[in-house]
Amino acid sequence: MKKWVKKLMISLGILLVIILLANFALNIWLKTQLPNYIKNNTDYKVSYKLLEVDLMSGNILSTGITVNSKNPQNVNVIGLQGTIDTLKISRFGIYDAIFNKQISSSDLLLSKPHLNIILAKPVDTKTGKKRNPVKFENIRINEGNISIFRHTKQKFFSVQDLNLYVENLQMTEESVEDKLPVVFDKYDIKGKNFFVQPDNVYALKISAIQTSNGRMSIDNFQLIPLMSFDQFKKYYPKKNKLFQFNIQKMEFTDIVLKKNKVSLANANFYNSDLLVYTTNAVPIKAKKPLNFQLNLEDVKLNNATVQVMKPDGKKLLYAEKLNLNINELRFDKETREEMIPVGYKNFQFSGQNILYSNHQDFNIGSLTLNPKKGELRNISAVPNGSSKGKTSMDLTTNYIGFNINKWEFIDKKLNLDVKDVFVDNVKGTIKAGEVKDNKKPNLAGIQFPILIRKVTLKNSNITYDKGNQLLIFNDLNATINDIQLTSKPDNSGMAVNVKDYFVTTKNFAYKTQFYNMTVGFLKLNKNNIQISQFAMKPLVSRAQFIKMIPVERDLYDIKANQITADGNWDLFSQNKSINASNVTIQSADANIFRSKIPNDDPKEKLLYSALLRSIKIPMNISNLNLKNSILVYEEDTPESAGPGKLTFSNFNMNVKNLNSAKAKGKPTRVDIKINCSFMNLAPLSVNWNFDVADRRDIFNISGRATNLPAQGINPFIRPYLHVTATGTIQEMLFNFKGNPRGLNGSFNLRHKDLKIAILDKNNQEKKGFLTAVANLLVKTDSGKLPEDVQVEDVERDPTKSFFNLFWKGIEQGLKKTLIGINIDKAKKTVDNAKTTVKEVKKDVKGMKQSVKEIGKEIKKTSNETNKEQPKEGKEKKGFLKGIFNKKEKSETE
Repeated sequence: MKKWVKKLMISLGILLVIILLANFALNIWLKTQLPNYIKNNTDYKVSYKLLEVDLMSGNILSTGITVNSKNPQNVNVIGLQGTIDTLKISRFGIYDAIFNKQISSSDLLLSKPHLNIILAKPVDTKTGKKRNPVKFENIRINEGNISIFRHTKQKFFSVQDLNLYVENLQMTEESVEDKLPVVFDKYDIKGKNFFVQPDNVYALKISAIQTSNGRMSIDNFQLIPLMSFDQFKKYYPKKNKLFQFNIQKMEFTDIVLKKNKVSLANANFYNSDLLVYTTNAVPIKAKKPLNFQLNLEDVKLNNATVQVMKPDGKKLLYAEKLNLNINELRFDKETREEMIPVGYKNFQFSGQNILYSNHQDFNIGSLTLNPKKGELRNISAVPNGSSKGKTSMDLTTNYIGFNINKWEFIDKKLNLDVKDVFVDNVKGTIKAGEVKDNKKPNLAGIQFPILIRKVTLKNSNITYDKGNQLLIFNDLNATINDIQLTSKPDNSGMAVNVKDYFVTTKNFAYKTQFYNMTVGFLKLNKNNIQISQFAMKPLVSRAQFIKMIPVERDLYDIKANQITADGNWDLFSQNKSINASNVTIQSADANIFRSKIPNDDPKEKLLYSALLRSIKIPMNISNLNLKNSILVYEEDTPESAGPGKLTFSNFNMNVKNLNSAKAKGKPTRVDIKINCSFMNLAPLSVNWNFDVADRRDIFNISGRATNLPAQGINPFIRPYLHVTATGTIQEMLFNFKGNPRGLNGSFNLRHKDLKIAILDKNNQEKKGFLTAVANLLVKTDSGKLPEDVQVEDVERDPTKSFFNLFWKGIEQGLKKTLIGINIDKAKKTVDNAKTTVKEVKKDVKGMKQSVKEIGKEIKKTSNETNKEQPKEGKEKKGFLKGIFNKKEKSETE
């Protein structure tokens, strides 16, 4: 053996002996002196039955350990109190323990520990440095009972029968501030009766936790408020929610807790029960967002119940049998800035017996939803008594289904593209609100436009009630294509644009204060309208109507077999318009009644050109045709005995270019042609035109009636002129031109065998003498068509309608040509005769008085004579008496 080898061997041997002796000496020292050293140089008092230390490896084994803090009031170090059956430490940092007062180890085994741990105060207020006096890379606990308290002695965490293996465990109050009280890389855990109190409001309890093959199971997870709702509102007036929930069982795999991040996979939550109390407090925005991330690979919520309470104790939201399956759910710095603060790859959601209540209760029997489609069944909306002044619904529907092309949030805004929506069997009433909300809606969270490609409504019966005016749709079916929701330019709400639609309904009805309008069948789309069996019937009698209206107003009774229209119209978008090529009304029967008994309406009545011009949207109807119809106009006055009546049967009308003068490039002159039977007796034709764009509102109206029996106009002239006529009006012509101030024009009348009868004010008895005189002045036959008479300066009452002005023109023409002048002549002749009779009666009365005076003188003379000549006087007296009596009799006759 070489010398240097021999020397090396001797040196190593000596070194080994020294190490063995040092290790032996150290163990003797640890057994005899370590407790005193720990007591004198650390903050703890420790005793044990056995302690073995391997100086080479740094491994420590100890049994029967008891540990207590020397100063339990010192909040700057971790406080310890309890016992440990066995303690095993691998690679213990002796140098750090002696010189840096820091306990560190790569591995820690605690067998049957019964410990109370008080966490150190997280920050030294003088230096601002974090304290972390205990550090273990890996920890194993068997059958442990551990309680952890905050430095304030408030209980923070406890567990019983804990069996735990954790790699790279970190557990300090610093972690609590980040919402994660413990973090680790790998774990294996089993225990029961877990308790965590993260703050003064809530406590977290778990009956049992166990892991098997990397899968964790948690039984009876509870988040419990530590105070009542009333106490919460009192002590936390600025918080707006108080939570309480139970989860019967949770299961998941691959849990990772690291710093501010929680990750797990295949999570299942069974029989969850969530209860949320809300207050009226406005939530305070956090100054610093939570530094917290959550990643869940697959999450399943099974048979959950959710209940959210209003501040008054009533339910805001309730849902049961909720099932949710989410893939790749995440909550992080990016997602928490979005409207929905979580991200996901896919989800499936379902629930039953869902209630949402605001000013009315919405109930859903069942709901299923995923990112591509949704279905709702057995839905109802019912007012709950808190809907005063607001729009409310009392509706039920069997089914609502929809398919979605795109549903995402970009830059905190909803981007929505709906493929289709299907709604089936809606029944009930929508009641319009009385209170108008002038508050502009907040649309900042919507990325416009919102697209809804198709909406289909089937087999529905819906009533819309606006101030007791009912709009009723029976057997309603509708399809609306390509709906686009955009923001209005002034941000006052959403505008609706519709590309196409198709609507049908049967037994449609619209009920107002005075009318019930019904339609047997209605078909409507963007290019065609078809209406069958239209009726507009009064709900009140004429007498009732007169009592109910404060001023003059027409009462209508209208029917029409069919109404059709072709063209195109836009009634939904911001740029509404009507452009129809043809509108046809078949077989209408219209009765218009007006009573002059109520007060006149003082409002100005616009002419038709001005009325059309007041329509706010572009409107143009190239041809409007009214065919084979009947129009009856009735009017009565306080002086008339019954209403005057005008009848236009076999009524046919064509209107060209009915417009509002707002459609660019379209003609604005309206031409109206009417052909009908006047009073069911004679043909009548009328031509009428005006230019809607001409603000002078000039109009022209002309017409011709032929072979009209004079008695045909009696129903109208009898109540007003107290006249009836017989004979024939062979031809009547009129041609008027007017404006809002009045009209002028010409009138002509050709008649034959004309006789008139003048009636008393009750229109019952004929005034014979006046009638005879009038007929003496009437020319029975006019012969050939006489010259026109001029209708001049007919002044319009602006509070009266156009037809009032038109009738005044006809009336002046009639007076000038026939009836009015002759009656006036007859009345004048009779008045002259009456004057003559009065004068004759006056003369006779004077003569009678003179005779009486003469008689008195004769009597006086006779008496004086009789005194002087009695006998002769008596004879004279008798003679004079006879003469006087004869004279008086003659005078009387």
